[in-house]
Amino acid sequence: MSSTSSSQQAVEAGKQATTEAKGAMKSALDDPVATKNTFLRHPYIRAALPFINGGLAGMTATTVIQPIDMVKVRLQLAGEGAKTGPRPTPIQVTRDIIASGRFLDLYTGLSAGLLRQAVYTTARLGFFDTFMNSLSARQKAKGQTVGFKERAAAGLSAGGLAAMIGNPADLALIRMQSDGLKAKDHRANYRSVFHALTHISKSEGIYALWAGAFPTVVRAMALNFGQLAFFSETKAQLKAKTQLSSAAQTMSASAVAGFFASFLSLPFDFVKTRLQKQQKGPDGKLPYSSMVDCFRKVVRDEGWLRFYRGFGTYYVRIAPHA
Repeated sequence: MSSTSSSQQAVEAGKQATTEAKGAMKSALDDPVATKNTFLRHPYIRAALPFINGGLAGMTATTVIQPIDMVKVRLQLAGEGAKTGPRPTPIQVTRDIIASGRFLDLYTGLSAGLLRQAVYTTARLGFFDTFMNSLSARQKAKGQTVGFKERAAAGLSAGGLAAMIGNPADLALIRMQSDGLKAKDHRANYRSVFHALTHISKSEGIYALWAGAFPTVVRAMALNFGQLAFFSETKAQLKAKTQLSSAAQTMSASAVAGFFASFLSLPFDFVKTRLQKQQKGPDGKLPYSSMVDCFRKVVRDEGWLRFYRGFGTYYVRIAPHA
């Protein structure tokens, strides 16, 4: 008797679930906009949207600027350790890459770039939005508004945390882009970002994936500070002292913020590239032992202006994001 009753309850529950599913499907077909709005209002979805939107935006931008990033990395690695080494231009580097392979070689490391953006940009914008919501709620409770100091702190913290999380993908990107500079019998010939991460982990250890993490974090913080500080200030000055349209003010402020963000962060980007590209030599030693050691050796052997090689290429890559 008990078994029969349980079976009947299960059947009734199944019928009810089927009826509810049909009703939900009918509602979705009858009014898809309302269904979409209900879905987007779900607490979990709303919390995830800043991360999803940020990641998709970053991945789209990476697909467009990947050739510029490839050229930037090759410029930073040219003439390593020699003050009188080659001084190629972006056009020469582009021509050499195409001449030695195919046009699509400019997109070498795209899978790593996309993974980096999926991780870094998603985390950076997501963390920033989360921090700002928390700060806004706290300031609102005090009857105050969020100021520049709070925005800067949120931006720097978000950039630093995201850079640390995204370092393995960043390192894989540099290794894939610099692999073509080696002799053919010494190349790893990475097939994808996952092949690169697996190969590096097995041959150098899991901690090698965080090589260059410190300059990566400092670079991200300098980049975020330059973008936040100079964009807001430039736009405020243009609004107060010029008759430019809102769109012109935004574009001009982006150009200025991009310049200062590039100027502040490029030396750290340069050192990051060198540290992430390096591998142990025949003597078992790395060319650079730390970020400070890399700065010191580059200044001694190549001159301090070497840190700004490829500034124009880097600026073109950074300015649109400012």
